[in-house]
Amino acid sequence: MVSQGSSPSLLEALSSDFLACKICLEQLRVPKTLPCLHTYCQDCLAQLAEGSLLRCPECRETVPVPPTGVAAFKTNFFVNGLLDLVKARAGGDLRAGKPACALCPLMGGASAGGPATARCLDCADDLCQACADGHRCTRQTHSHRVVDLVGYRAGWYDEEARERQAAQCPQHPGEPLRFLCQPCSQLLCRECRLDPHLDHPCLPLAEAVRARRPGLEGLLAGMDSNLAELEAARLAEEEALARLREQAAKVGTQVEEAAEGVLRALLAQKQEVLGQLRAHVEAAEEAARERLAELESRAQVAREAAAFARRVLSLGREAEILSLEGAIAQRLQQLQRCPWLPGSAPCLLPQLELHPGLLDKKRHLLRLSFEERQPQKDSGNDGAGSQGGDETRPQSRDGAQTPKQDSAQTPQEDGAQTLKAERAETPPEDGAQTPKEGRAQTPQEDGGAQSPRGGRSNKKRRFKGRLKSISREPSPAPGPNPEGSGLLPRPIFFCSFPTRMPGDKRSPRITGLCPFGSREILVADEQNRALKRFSLNGDYKGAVPVPEGCSPCSVAALQDAVAFSAGAWLYLIRPNGEVQWRRALSLCQASHAVAAMPSGDRVAVSVSGHVEVYNMEGSLATRFIPGGKASRGLRALVFLTTSPQGSFVGSDWQQNSLVVCDGLGQVIGEYRGPGLHGCQPGSVSVDKKGYIFLTLREVNKVVILDPKGSLLGDFLTAYHGLEKPRVTTMVDGRYLVVSLSNGTIHVFRVRPPDG
Repeated sequence: MVSQGSSPSLLEALSSDFLACKICLEQLRVPKTLPCLHTYCQDCLAQLAEGSLLRCPECRETVPVPPTGVAAFKTNFFVNGLLDLVKARAGGDLRAGKPACALCPLMGGASAGGPATARCLDCADDLCQACADGHRCTRQTHSHRVVDLVGYRAGWYDEEARERQAAQCPQHPGEPLRFLCQPCSQLLCRECRLDPHLDHPCLPLAEAVRARRPGLEGLLAGMDSNLAELEAARLAEEEALARLREQAAKVGTQVEEAAEGVLRALLAQKQEVLGQLRAHVEAAEEAARERLAELESRAQVAREAAAFARRVLSLGREAEILSLEGAIAQRLQQLQRCPWLPGSAPCLLPQLELHPGLLDKKRHLLRLSFEERQPQKDSGNDGAGSQGGDETRPQSRDGAQTPKQDSAQTPQEDGAQTLKAERAETPPEDGAQTPKEGRAQTPQEDGGAQSPRGGRSNKKRRFKGRLKSISREPSPAPGPNPEGSGLLPRPIFFCSFPTRMPGDKRSPRITGLCPFGSREILVADEQNRALKRFSLNGDYKGAVPVPEGCSPCSVAALQDAVAFSAGAWLYLIRPNGEVQWRRALSLCQASHAVAAMPSGDRVAVSVSGHVEVYNMEGSLATRFIPGGKASRGLRALVFLTTSPQGSFVGSDWQQNSLVVCDGLGQVIGEYRGPGLHGCQPGSVSVDKKGYIFLTLREVNKVVILDPKGSLLGDFLTAYHGLEKPRVTTMVDGRYLVVSLSNGTIHVFRVRPPDG
């Protein structure tokens, strides 16, 4: 591209597509220039003309067609001159493969002429060596410039040939254009000058150019000024866009921090309220136990006195009854005079009061405002949120002023927002919202727009216009963080790449994933019977050879070895494909999940509801049933993984649950709650802190659970680009790799709560 203000060279004009028609994409033939200065072939323009109008294919400007047709458009002599130069460089006897002399036939020589070795730049003729020598010796041509033909064809003399080139008159072939008719603004040859333009004032071409060049150069300078203004406007637009993106990133960070602050404050208040509730219940239970003990003591005393009196009356003799009558009557009267019931205790039933702002769907704790801000060179306060001494309140789109405190107000900033566990005048049956209901409300439920479900026509579409989640029931409220902070890990998109390779005969069907070395993954493609290696960035690293006829299903990487299941067999192979051993598995299960132990020297495989662990030599190290012998025949672990802490995590399709157990089979935790949305649990992965990531394929989700199997909430949804996720794995304890049913792999970095 020619830079602004510089003069283009002849070589650039000849070597670029300047001489090609933008319509037929071939070399220009009879070039005609439109008023917009775009040049096309005359025949191509004739095809584009629609009546009396023609639209330029490049700038789309509408141009009126002259009454005599497109042939009346100006002929581009500049392009014609360049075309003549190009044709002269490529000319010659095509049958002989070399050019012939142009003067030999005129001098009575051979009809075809001898081979040309030189060229006269003034006559534009190819000459043989003899004619070239004679051309230099005649009076009329001794000043002509004769050059070597090979150098001319190589372009060594283009500039010189261009200076000596003369434009030819289209009405009188062979006559160069010499004059400019001033009234007609038409180029004339000598013949044209003597006939219709004899009485018109004419100027030689050189003099006419000297007279008109300053005007054109002035216009060109004005155009350069316009281009400079356009370039400045473009740079300003790009700068404004960059500021917008930077500001959006800052505001996004502020939104994240504000939301986390609100969530942290709300969780702190939750712990406070739950603590008050527990303290109230414990105090009430202690008081009730004391009153119950006193009541039981009084009842025991009364029962013993009554039993003694009945026994004397029923079994005693008359003398005995009369002798004890006074004591019994005194005791019974004494007991009847005593208060039987202790003082009534106040019955304080706890009720929850929610701040009206949490119940008002029209009230947003976070709100965006938009203000027009001019770029300031001296001020560096372009940060988000009008910090410090900025006293101007931004105007919202509806014209109302938005107070700053409304955009980031936390529940602690308003005294009425403190949740209290005391007696409420309205019981829950009258419509009061429970804490779970109040906590489950999200800005999307308040009317926020959601992304529409995107199409599947473009397989390379990045994460723009994400798919809307197809889950019809809301996710349960996240539980507390096992570390006590109340915050959960968050996904950060890292990259996405396809797994289909040029040699694949079928579309990939990924049935297994595992980390393989440093920042690499091993992909089990059951459809193409291959174990493919990829980097986390999506670079293909080759394949691990598998035995002939094997279709790898689940895969795990060990120390300098790879274990995978295929059908009813468990294989251990070297990275070069050498089979170390294979073991037959039960036929009761269609597929067997494989997982590497944290030590890397043993492999676990699910077989008919139990787990078998093999060492590197292929010997059975241990075998257990999750839940012990009482669960025999009640388990079906379709997916299996291990945690860095040494526990086993599996998806049990028979119990429709996720089960966590230790190396002896003792169940640590099991989840089968509503967070599964009625789906069968899918692939499982565990990060370095023990968080469990469970795939729910039917609802396009990956949910997160704590190390004991308690559901914490959604981690990935269709909004993150999930569409029928199949299997997952964790790389380096902080990269979650998710494969989709179409063979695409998404990689997400797991940001820890304190990251």
